[in-house]
Amino acid sequence: MALVFASIGEASAEEASTQPAAAVDELPQGQDVSSTVIELAGWVVATKDSQGYPFAIMDKAAAQILVFGGDGRLRGAVPGLFGSATGDHTAPGVAGLALREIPGRDRTTPAGRFVGGFGPSIDAGRVLWVDYESAVSIHPTATGVPSERRAERLASPSPDDNRVTHGCINVSPEFYKQIISSTFERGGVFYILPEKASIAETFPEFAQSRAAEGNDGKGTRHAGK
Repeated sequence: MALVFASIGEASAEEASTQPAAAVDELPQGQDVSSTVIELAGWVVATKDSQGYPFAIMDKAAAQILVFGGDGRLRGAVPGLFGSATGDHTAPGVAGLALREIPGRDRTTPAGRFVGGFGPSIDAGRVLWVDYESAVSIHPTATGVPSERRAERLASPSPDDNRVTHGCINVSPEFYKQIISSTFERGGVFYILPEKASIAETFPEFAQSRAAEGNDGKGTRHAGK
């Protein structure tokens, strides 16, 4: 993957010679990655905000998930499915409701910085919790309700139809097995970009650093696939 993330890692020449295989790229052909995602990834590595743990950056608007190892190297990029409702909040009490009981307006994927890891769930066995308190996890797509066409939505080149879940995050089974499971086996940090709130509200320290550098983050850079 010819993303600009090649410049994010702080590896030495010796480390570079033993770097892992190229990142897995499942993003649609020609799809862009926003400069906000690129800058946030660079900031996480430069400030050691993930404290050496692997991390993922999720862009709900673009329906993209980018996964990085603890060394800051990009491990993979993949389309994701997110909550069907637009919003960055978690409704009070939603974690205690059965899926069918969650009101449509509350089926959001919250924005923010979350520290998560694998753990048990009531109805799905061992899952990767992004935020246990709000019951948001990341897991592979399943057949579930056929009318939701989750696999087809993931395969679509447009992010517009990727809002279908009750708040959790879905990726392809192959990417989950190959990248997600191994990368976050011992936990990690998850950064979910807001779609209604501002970056300054959601990631104040990153926003302050960005402002100091005079970067408005309006541009995008091609994924270079």
